[in-house]
Amino acid sequence: MAVTRRRFLSGSALSLAAAPFADLVRPEDLFAAGQAARAAAPVFRHGVASGDPRADAVLLWTRVSGGSGEVPVRWTLASNPTLTRVVARGETRTGESRDFTVKVDVTGLTPATTYYYRFEALGGRSVVGRTRTLPGAGAARLRMGLVSCSNYPYGYFNAYARIAERADLDVVLHLGDYIYDYQQGRYVDPDLASARPVDPPTEILALADYRRRYALYRSDPDLQAAHQQHAFVCVWDDHEIANNAWKGGAENHQPDEGDYGARRDAAYRAYLEWLPVRETGSARQPLLYRSFAIGDLADLVMLDTRFIGRDVQVDRMNVAALEDPRRSLLGPGQEGWLEGELYESARAKTRWQLLGQQVMFAPQVPAGEGGGNADSWDGYRVSRSRVFDMVERHQLSNFVVFTGDVHSSWAYDLPRGISDRYDPATGRGSLGVEIVCPAVSSPPPFTAANAAERMAPILKSRPHARFLDGVSRGYVVVDVTRDRLQADWWLLDTVKEKSTAQRFAKGLVCESGSRHLADASAPVAPLTTADPAPAPRD
Repeated sequence: MAVTRRRFLSGSALSLAAAPFADLVRPEDLFAAGQAARAAAPVFRHGVASGDPRADAVLLWTRVSGGSGEVPVRWTLASNPTLTRVVARGETRTGESRDFTVKVDVTGLTPATTYYYRFEALGGRSVVGRTRTLPGAGAARLRMGLVSCSNYPYGYFNAYARIAERADLDVVLHLGDYIYDYQQGRYVDPDLASARPVDPPTEILALADYRRRYALYRSDPDLQAAHQQHAFVCVWDDHEIANNAWKGGAENHQPDEGDYGARRDAAYRAYLEWLPVRETGSARQPLLYRSFAIGDLADLVMLDTRFIGRDVQVDRMNVAALEDPRRSLLGPGQEGWLEGELYESARAKTRWQLLGQQVMFAPQVPAGEGGGNADSWDGYRVSRSRVFDMVERHQLSNFVVFTGDVHSSWAYDLPRGISDRYDPATGRGSLGVEIVCPAVSSPPPFTAANAAERMAPILKSRPHARFLDGVSRGYVVVDVTRDRLQADWWLLDTVKEKSTAQRFAKGLVCESGSRHLADASAPVAPLTTADPAPAPRD
């Protein structure tokens, strides 16, 4: 969407590059202001968001309610929360063709810098959002939040609220299942059915359905608070379309529900409208895989394991099909692109290669045996082997996979397979590590009553598993420096009601070059920086 843009840079604005959290607004203050603004100015009742940050750019998002025809929308980006030190401003337009959503890609920004922004339209003003550019050349640290699987009728979004309170995150990775496709009464906590009903009440199939479902989710104050505080990098999983989706269909799409291609295209269009992601490809050829450079510290490579190349799932006990080299999870185009990204990262001597994607990567059963989860990489074993080949071919010593999907917390070393060639004490035989974040609210696979009994044989049969919690929701904080990566699991007491209770459940460290996860003694310390001297008002 074309925009008119004017930039105003001053020495005071540029000086903020040295202050990672300059002019920080307390999350509770922004949240309270957001509640008041939504009540007073319902034009922007779905809040604001930002996403796909780069060292010199960030994408801003909002939606205008109550408009008709073509609506002009003004935007302002500043270096302070009162928006008096303006860095960029402009005007764009939106309308019914994109469900009155707005995206503005602001470029020419300073790396590792916190900015604040606001929209104006139809006589109303949005809440003030806070965003951040990624670190650039010479980056020494990257800190991220990991979230996935937010099912509105299965619980309150307490994890998003806790993420919003973290002032020390550069970016939040959403690893899929941002919405769920089911109708009212299916896949729901019965205790919350009346408190958190879905809209529309039917299974979502058409463009209008997907738009309404996103509007429901984006009305949640905790999700709004997380977006208001942090830039997101998002990828979809299956429930943004339909359960267990693949490139030609889905388990939750039946012949009497119409053409799957039309449903897929509608889901893709609504996703691009409602999520702060840069728009690439087309309705017929959706492209969501992309990469982000954080100086020579890390390259973040985001994959699409659903739309582009996934062949249909097979029976989990059909070993011949599971190990069929003709079956693919990524498709040849994306697989070739991934090879190129890893090659260029290695050639640039970038320290860490971070792979953000949806489904469990680690081997779950030995080669030649059935079992595991056929919807994960275990159902596409030769595809996984080709990725391992890339890691070895480019001599990557710091390969890390981030995963969602399974509504539980896991951590793995990543040997090629389950065998005696892997040493769990030292990590010998591992090619990388995997961090799996729990669900925001979707139901976990185990209960408190059966967790110990069910998890013990799993951990025994998977010596490369370093951590498992199968009963709690929550989120993960990942801290990356040149010397080490630490992942901290923060788990919630409940999602049945609004609650601030959380606990530090586990911290694991991967020392640079070790390809192995070891226990951390404590969670990473919060990052704080004193505000600089006030800049002159414009």
